[in-house]
Amino acid sequence: MHPALTTPLLDLLGSKYPIVQTGMGWVAGPKLVSATSNAGAFGIIASATMTYDELVGAIAETKKRTTAPFGVNMRADADDIMARLKLLAAEGIPVASFAQAPKKDLIEWLHDHGIKVMPSIGAKRHAEKVMEWGVDAILVQGGEGGGHTGSVPTSLVLPEVVDVVGGRVPVVAAGGYFDGRGLVAALAYGASGIAMGTRFLLTSDSAVPMEVKKQYLGTAVTGTLVTTKIDGAPHRVIRTKLVEQMDSASAVTAVPKAIANASKFRKYTGLSWFKMAKEGLAMKKRMDMPWAEVIMAGNTPILTKATLVDGELDAGILPTGQVVGVIDDLPSAADVVTRIIAEAETTLDRLAGRTPGS
Repeated sequence: MHPALTTPLLDLLGSKYPIVQTGMGWVAGPKLVSATSNAGAFGIIASATMTYDELVGAIAETKKRTTAPFGVNMRADADDIMARLKLLAAEGIPVASFAQAPKKDLIEWLHDHGIKVMPSIGAKRHAEKVMEWGVDAILVQGGEGGGHTGSVPTSLVLPEVVDVVGGRVPVVAAGGYFDGRGLVAALAYGASGIAMGTRFLLTSDSAVPMEVKKQYLGTAVTGTLVTTKIDGAPHRVIRTKLVEQMDSASAVTAVPKAIANASKFRKYTGLSWFKMAKEGLAMKKRMDMPWAEVIMAGNTPILTKATLVDGELDAGILPTGQVVGVIDDLPSAADVVTRIIAEAETTLDRLAGRTPGS
């Protein structure tokens, strides 16, 4: 492997290549995670959409499929977060990733039990905060990324975060990556590797229904939009008829629909209304969100599950990065990783003025 691809991230993750598969809810399960890790990249189980028992099963199944290291993505504000953290410690999971960074006391607990912490952030100020808390790596996502995302493109937020970090911990770049040229570009900005969601979703190892994958493959670069009408926060999804209806809806019509979806999610997960209300109150305080937006947050899990699990294209949403518009195949996760590393090496040789492989 080209020396430039041997970065500090490899020592942290224990992977062969500086490529991370993100913890996509309803998507990143044992099959995809194990295939990614077996290929030399680093797979992450998405546990935010799993019950505790489902997470226990997912870790066990992933271990049956691979002996390579993998991580688990979690919600730091989950009611059973300590039980989940203790499970990671008992199972020897090396890395815990978070969509929202855990507070300092949880980070210290994880460190005391030999677990590295890698939160996802989307702004320079977030990097400054989590560095004070003592995280071990930072995943920074630019506006091109899918799902909940910011407005600043990766090409601007990445160098800002790299400068804040100053080489103290590895920085992983996300948002717009799908090939080896992007990996080299991220390294040039000072990152230690890249993270990809949509590219791994669109593989033969992803459990997403084929009809849904075809919908992704048929989407152009301009076929996505960022809307706050799904759950109150900026969310990049494929532009469908349902999404356009939601995007143009008023609170008068959107809130009742969100309540109905929250009810469906409650039945699916077994959560009580009391627990959901408690989490909603915590969200309102933490994010300073109006109650209408808190209620709308009930949309996301059930609408995402409707498409990515149940294959109901007309009933759900399709979170995606803009990179969906330049992806036109469904290779295996192993093929994706092999292709990216080969392209990166070719690109590095070209930039050095060398004949590839010489």
